[in-house]
Amino acid sequence: MKFFPLISVLLISAVTVAQTDSTVLKRDTVPVVIGKKAVTLKEVVVRSNLNVPAFIDRIKEDTTFYKAFRNLKVLGYTALNDIRMQDKSGEVKATLNSRSQQHTGNGCRWMTVLEEKTTGDFYDKKRNFNYYTAEMYAGLFFARDTVCGESNIVKGTSFTMEGKSGIEKHKEQLKMLFFNPGKKIPGIPFIGNKIAIFEEGAAERYDFTIDMNLFNGVMCYIFKVTPRADLSKSERDQIVINEMTTWFDINSWDIVARNYDLSYKAGVYDFDVHMEVEMTKFEDLIVPKVLRYNGGWNVIFKKRERGVFTATLFDFTRK
Repeated sequence: MKFFPLISVLLISAVTVAQTDSTVLKRDTVPVVIGKKAVTLKEVVVRSNLNVPAFIDRIKEDTTFYKAFRNLKVLGYTALNDIRMQDKSGEVKATLNSRSQQHTGNGCRWMTVLEEKTTGDFYDKKRNFNYYTAEMYAGLFFARDTVCGESNIVKGTSFTMEGKSGIEKHKEQLKMLFFNPGKKIPGIPFIGNKIAIFEEGAAERYDFTIDMNLFNGVMCYIFKVTPRADLSKSERDQIVINEMTTWFDINSWDIVARNYDLSYKAGVYDFDVHMEVEMTKFEDLIVPKVLRYNGGWNVIFKKRERGVFTATLFDFTRK
């Protein structure tokens, strides 16, 4: 369908021990039962005495990832934009390569294009995007007009499809998928409940793991979710999330990076997308520094579309 993926979670090799109604810990490579769901802990996590139920709750309620992208609404930055659209054989048929700069002032933001080169039919004659993937990218990183009155406040904000249609509705669905990992998304046919991986009905199809390791020099908890290896074919047909991994700074709990791998076939549409996001810190704010996307989607009565893009953000400023 028409959105990029996104979400986060956990898994690990196991030794078994007893189980209570809510939480059970096993030693060495350790499954912990949260409700009716087992979470596997690597030995290094066991030694860290991590409070696993609290960790899971933190994952479910996390807003730092969403906050990082909202911070882009109040900051200036330079972006290197590399978008490549491919045909069904994987050959590149249209590209955009540009350097843009977002400016802020007086409660507004606007963008200037410093350099740009396109090939193929990336734009139509009116310089509108010919590709949905490009339009979605622009919705995240381009401000073609001056935008005022925005903030980076997360508390009290919510996603809604009310009053939205077409591209604006799909943007909102994308935001929900991207920033509310593991929660039901209304308005997306056939898969709304299937990505609610923390809820009964979906959680039992996945293995969750918690590990610890360095990511770009930062010691992190690594929270990973993958489908169970013993699923039947009918159960695998219900899978949307092929893998999702999030790296959390063990000291600040900030998200350092997140990867998504999603796919689904629903007859009237199908999609197969992979996305990677890395964060950095500017002053006291967490912001995305690299976003990589590789994926395709197809909707009945529309041409199949496959794109690859990389956004690299740097030179952040604040006024």
